[in-house]
Amino acid sequence: MPDTQIPEDHLSDEEPQLFRVTEDMPLERLDKVLAVLMPQHSRSRLQTWIESGHVQVNGLPAKIRQTMREDDLISVYEQEAPEDQAFRPEPIDFEVLGESPDWIVVNKPVGLVTHPGAGNWSGTLLNGLLFRYPELTHVARAGIVHRLDKDTSGLLVVARNEVAQTHLVRQLQARTMGRLYTALAHGRMLPQGKIDRPIGRDPRVPVRMAVERPNAPKPAITHYQLVRTGEYQDSNISQVSCKLETGRTHQIRVHLASLGHPLLGDTQYGGKVLGEATRQMLHAFELKFDDPAGAGEVSFQAPLPADMAKVVQGVQWK
Repeated sequence: MPDTQIPEDHLSDEEPQLFRVTEDMPLERLDKVLAVLMPQHSRSRLQTWIESGHVQVNGLPAKIRQTMREDDLISVYEQEAPEDQAFRPEPIDFEVLGESPDWIVVNKPVGLVTHPGAGNWSGTLLNGLLFRYPELTHVARAGIVHRLDKDTSGLLVVARNEVAQTHLVRQLQARTMGRLYTALAHGRMLPQGKIDRPIGRDPRVPVRMAVERPNAPKPAITHYQLVRTGEYQDSNISQVSCKLETGRTHQIRVHLASLGHPLLGDTQYGGKVLGEATRQMLHAFELKFDDPAGAGEVSFQAPLPADMAKVVQGVQWK
């Protein structure tokens, strides 16, 4: 086999789409020609296929800028877009603390994305839920009611049917769902407080949220209670319990940072990596909600994950 050919195991098992360049076609570079022949795909996607070896011209690897000639044979092995994997079942490791015919309570581990999105179209909690609970294919967002950041651990409730999902979402909207978080923050915080500051996108850094002149701000309220203070890696820190009234993106992280007390490890909002605190030290510790089936209040607690527990053990508490 000549070195210029593409190994068969590099190509899709599907038969390629074949196109013959005719005299009535503009003889332009390959990606432009394919954009005309396959208008259902973006040029950037077509370029990706070419660069990754999934397009051949006359049986040889293609190049984006090569000029097409009359009678050239183009073979295109179509590839799935990453977002096509968003709602596929995958065996993902996560702990279930309790379940009923209407709900599932998950203890989300650190590093697991809750819901597919740009850059994370697979390997998420949603993919794992669909694998373990196939019936969730019939529920919007696979039953996910609320989310946690990738590097925040702890409790989430998932609805197993649309009626339960509506019931749980309404509890969130009515602010009757109890959500308590344990956080480790820089500095020595006041004994307690209420942070009532709208949150929106940071106009300077779109991937961040902000309370100072944010874009499209939404109401956000966080209550915090000081648990204890101490020293860790020669820095003053506070352990606080945070209760959410609202559920904005990065809410606790942004609110505590706005007080001058960013979370340990939360470099996105001014926190520092100290010792074992290499990600934001935030854990969804307790979750309470009314059972959609009328069984009364349901309550769960989740122990600190190993990395956060190690930080807590290493603190010299006052």
